[in-house]
Amino acid sequence: MEKFLKENERIDDLELDNLKIIQNKNGFCFGIDSVLLTDFAKTIRANSSVIDLGTGTGVLPILLSSKTKNTTFVGIEVQNDVAEMAERSIKLNKLEDRITILNTNILDLKERYKKGNFDVIITNPPYKKLNSGLKNEQESKIISRHETTASLDDFIDVASYLLKDLGEFYMVHRPDRLVDIFYLMRSKKIEPKKIRFVYPNKNKNANLILIKGIKNAKPFLQYENNLYIYNEDGNYTEEILKIYNKK
Repeated sequence: MEKFLKENERIDDLELDNLKIIQNKNGFCFGIDSVLLTDFAKTIRANSSVIDLGTGTGVLPILLSSKTKNTTFVGIEVQNDVAEMAERSIKLNKLEDRITILNTNILDLKERYKKGNFDVIITNPPYKKLNSGLKNEQESKIISRHETTASLDDFIDVASYLLKDLGEFYMVHRPDRLVDIFYLMRSKKIEPKKIRFVYPNKNKNANLILIKGIKNAKPFLQYENNLYIYNEDGNYTEEILKIYNKK
């Protein structure tokens, strides 16, 4: 496996069907939000064509390759080195026949694909608006966390363009952006259909939201049960352990 690594990189076990992922020790590494999104989206229908907007290390398509049947994935990543690292993870897992990584900005996808080209959109976009909050000094982390190369509006607009009629849209984001998200989704004809709030524990406010939308669907929003990450003793809840395949 060492042949797949470059300086400052490591191979992490995803603890699912022997899947692994390459990550840079000094770069932006995926977190629990990506894992929760793949669990939320595991009902993707068999034989679907899926595109991941802002794939980063490729963790979403890699995990979903095991949670779904006969699906094919395209991962879009704007950063050259991160996209190249994701490609090596695909080869490491021998998933070249199911996952393709494209090193491009999501803003260029309308020129590459016809309208309605995909059955499903998944995305874990940057959470922070440009010039908001504290910025990490490392450029790769700034791009991953802040809307520097594309805005939330851009992500939802491109998703709407790429989705087939009644295609599915899955996103993880922050609760403080919920009004913006719902407004943009409906304005782009992606109807919010399901939402789940994620809490660190029962004594803290929600810090993540999982959202499913459907292109050109009728209005009806379903609230899923709240998801709590930690028990009062600081250990993972039973549901989180199940999601991580540890129960």
